[in-house]
Amino acid sequence: MAVNSTQTRTRGNTRTGRAAATPAAPARRTRPGHVALAPPHPVPIAGTKPKPSASAADVVKAYLKVQVATLRSLEPAVRADEFDSVHQMRVATRRLRATLRSFGPVIPRSRTAKVAAELKWLGGLLGEARDGEVLPRHLLASLETVPVELLIGPVQARVQGHYAPRRASAREVVIKAFGSVRYAKLLANLDQLAHDPPLGPKAGAPARDVLPAAVRKAYRQASRRMRRARRAPRGHDHDVALHEARKSARRARYAAEAASPAAGKPARRFARQMKKVQSVIGDHQDTVIARHAARDLGIGAHLAGENAFTYGLLYELELHQAERLQARTRTVWKKASRRRYRRWMS
Repeated sequence: MAVNSTQTRTRGNTRTGRAAATPAAPARRTRPGHVALAPPHPVPIAGTKPKPSASAADVVKAYLKVQVATLRSLEPAVRADEFDSVHQMRVATRRLRATLRSFGPVIPRSRTAKVAAELKWLGGLLGEARDGEVLPRHLLASLETVPVELLIGPVQARVQGHYAPRRASAREVVIKAFGSVRYAKLLANLDQLAHDPPLGPKAGAPARDVLPAAVRKAYRQASRRMRRARRAPRGHDHDVALHEARKSARRARYAAEAASPAAGKPARRFARQMKKVQSVIGDHQDTVIARHAARDLGIGAHLAGENAFTYGLLYELELHQAERLQARTRTVWKKASRRRYRRWMS
């Protein structure tokens, strides 16, 4: 399970994952030691600005074209190890998968299942590489809140030493994948899909009549999963249920983004609300994974003859943060699920 790329605002990490309208641009410096991708410059992509009156197929194809172009443009940045490029490429794979899953009546899922599976493969490799970037940063940021007198032993050094080789190994796997026949075939299939996809029974209908229903379906799944999470007992079951709800909220967000050329501002407002839900549950998921990491690091320290006290403290810090985020999730979802954000889907 990949750690979420977003961190809590109190830790000051940059949130990403916004809709990419154009391929990514060169990197720029941020705070010392970090490099972030600069906002992309407008690069016209033919067929990516459909009119509100366009057919469902034209609107979905436009979104696919943007995401395929974004994925392709990020490969050099990932090869160059530019900060956040792995995450942005992973987001492109997720947007593509969500589009193929959400709009089956426009582009039949039975005809895109193989491409979706290959996108999942690529996203999994990128997720492993992303974990190696995000998780040590998350843990080190948490340790910054611990008083110096409670930092017992070489805690920061152990965190860095534990994840550096794992990050390098995961990155090597991604770079090797870029040179594979499998990846080349995936890109070719994505190009074909974005420009000449198989068409379903509602492909020729007006997008404004077809796409809102697909977004509504994705939202309803998110709503069901949020109810399931609320009812789940505290602990592992609750954590898993929340993570599943997050995936549904993300899918609803991306579907609304894809539908926005036809649905306009209401779709964009709904997508922003789903992004807030996705982000806060993602922060919660970070604490889940960080707790497992703190436990494993503590065991490693103990077996090496070090004092493991600080790792237990780190575990507790993440547990308390999780409880705060659970309460925050309820508040954010209550607002995001208001009827006024969903009227356009009717």
